[in-house]
Amino acid sequence: MIGAGPVGLTAAIELRRRGVRCRIVDPLLEPPQYAKAVGVQPRTLEVFEGMGVLRQILDASTQMRGQIVYVNGEAAGRFDLGLPSDVPFGFASIPQYVTERILRERLATLGLPIERGKALTGFEQNTDGVTATLSTPDGEETVTAQYLIGADGAHSVTRKTLGLTFEGAAFEEQYMLGDVEVDWSQPSGYGIRAMHQTDGKTDDLLVCIPLAGRGRYRMSMLVPDELATAKPERGAVAHGFEGEKKPELSHIQAVIDRLSPEPTTARNLRWSSVFRISHRIVDSYGHGRVFVAGDAAHIHPPTGGQGMNTGIQDAHNLAWKVALAVQGKASDGLTASYDTERRPVGEEVVGRTVRSAREGIGAGENDPAYVMRREAQLLIEYADSPIIEKSSDETLLRPGVRAPDAKGLTRDMVTDPIRLFSLLDRLRHTVVIYLDGTSTTDTLLDIEGLVATAQSAAHDELDIYLVASPGADVSPTVLPVIRDTAGTFVEAYGAQDHSLFVIRPDGYLGYSAGTVSGDDLIAHLKKTFR
Repeated sequence: MIGAGPVGLTAAIELRRRGVRCRIVDPLLEPPQYAKAVGVQPRTLEVFEGMGVLRQILDASTQMRGQIVYVNGEAAGRFDLGLPSDVPFGFASIPQYVTERILRERLATLGLPIERGKALTGFEQNTDGVTATLSTPDGEETVTAQYLIGADGAHSVTRKTLGLTFEGAAFEEQYMLGDVEVDWSQPSGYGIRAMHQTDGKTDDLLVCIPLAGRGRYRMSMLVPDELATAKPERGAVAHGFEGEKKPELSHIQAVIDRLSPEPTTARNLRWSSVFRISHRIVDSYGHGRVFVAGDAAHIHPPTGGQGMNTGIQDAHNLAWKVALAVQGKASDGLTASYDTERRPVGEEVVGRTVRSAREGIGAGENDPAYVMRREAQLLIEYADSPIIEKSSDETLLRPGVRAPDAKGLTRDMVTDPIRLFSLLDRLRHTVVIYLDGTSTTDTLLDIEGLVATAQSAAHDELDIYLVASPGADVSPTVLPVIRDTAGTFVEAYGAQDHSLFVIRPDGYLGYSAGTVSGDDLIAHLKKTFR
């Protein structure tokens, strides 16, 4: 693993949770104490729940409730980040360095230290593995591994060594950031976007994102001339923090005085920097046994907090596939599906964040509910993936979409209702079979035989649950039974009697069928397992 930012840490945690031996290296001698990203999306919170860090993330976060837009000193719009009840988590605001600290602490519990002061300088690969060369404080080191994951940022050595293209360009504008405190009457939990426009074109900008703490915000604005750095050379990847001069309170206050919706004074500057943004994406997320993820694969404006979240979900998608490959359980095409599934996501995010940076999130769109789910990263689909089964039954939830949660389920020996997500350990695939009505002993025995065969086909990487309607008689079965007491599973999945669903470790639906069919289920599993 190259890079110990949030993307590399996520991949390392997911590999170690599956018992895979790995190493994680980073050239920085100390973890960064500055914050690039500050937003964690609802979908990423679902990922964090499975990784075992949700409580820590929520404890260190403040809720992001929406955004209020001002143009030329007048209120011009309000965007509320409300989500329907079927989504278990909202939008969180938390500095990236805090997210990284929580992930480092989780990785430490899995017995994997971060090897600091070590940088990738090159690698070679063949059909059997990868030989990487690292520069270390003690000289050069050669490492042989089965796979290499490059989460080494916008200037990725992994990407360059693979020879991947990185098409795109830098924005003309430069920005400055500062974490400050203010006292004002703006509602808690709302971001503030204040713009000055001339003839409909924005020529001055102040964006304030709430952080944990009383009156604390991450403020972003155009950089003044005295802090600006030289334009990058043509073709250079210019993305991230630049220059030795740091914005001072006076620079931030000057913008507040021009654009703030009400008079206020900034204080307690915790951190500041000048930065430049670009929009670029690779032509492939990997070749052979080497992959790129996060900023190594895609860079774009930070609008909507999409960057870190997209990278974490890259790593989450890749790690379970690499783990199965290392364990000798993966089908031949499994790791290649990472590019098929995740590169279209990166392309969409790059294009959308460029538009949002210039026009604002949801500008010109008339469906707020759709915008909310999209910004929450709940609408990502993998329908075209070679390991996703096509379904002709339009009444069922279609494969390739995020598997939704279902509340109000009940279970013997558990006194309170439970959620479907609480049954998913995010390590293995989960087969869910829905039963509605009376099932004979022979029928249940047939189902038990089918799932036993499926377990063998999946190398015992399956959890099995029967979800039954409140009145269904399934007493003869030895399989775990969950009751859809509130009817939320049927509603979310379009389930009918004897329908079957396969949920992948990353929480996406891989297969759905209106009737239980052993041959079809095994054929689907063979797309993932050898």
